[in-house]
Amino acid sequence: MNLADIRFLFAYDRWATRKVLEAARALGRADWPVGEPVGTRQLGDILVHQLGAHQRWRHGLAELPGERPRPEQEPLPPVDGLAAAWDVEWAALDAWLDTIDDAWLARTGDGVPFWQMLAHVANHGTQHRSEAAALLTAAGRSPGDLDMIFFSEEVAGAVG
Repeated sequence: MNLADIRFLFAYDRWATRKVLEAARALGRADWPVGEPVGTRQLGDILVHQLGAHQRWRHGLAELPGERPRPEQEPLPPVDGLAAAWDVEWAALDAWLDTIDDAWLARTGDGVPFWQMLAHVANHGTQHRSEAAALLTAAGRSPGDLDMIFFSEEVAGAVG
């Protein structure tokens, strides 16, 4: 896997997460108690955890100093606040991706290539978006199709 592939995975991750956030925004609620919890998390908790995991992986792989972010330990923000936090994270991710290359992706940590760790981060988001999408759909606010192929077709149509 090369850097272009990683950028594609994270572009898909962003596209799908934005769709879920837009569906959540349509709930029109400052808090997010929608449906039965998935495990111990409700909708907002799921999406905040997705953000926190994304931030912690980026901080760890980029070897940033200081404590890794734990937004799960802060009060649950409204949807717009969470969307703004994602915008900050995506900008930080883009800036960091500009500093790495294919040779960096081939390096390993604990025997695992860094590219696989980055693929894991995008895939982890898929799990939590699916949980959130199920809750949103049950509340009558489906985010629509989140499959990567629909993103691919949209991107291809935009450049074609």
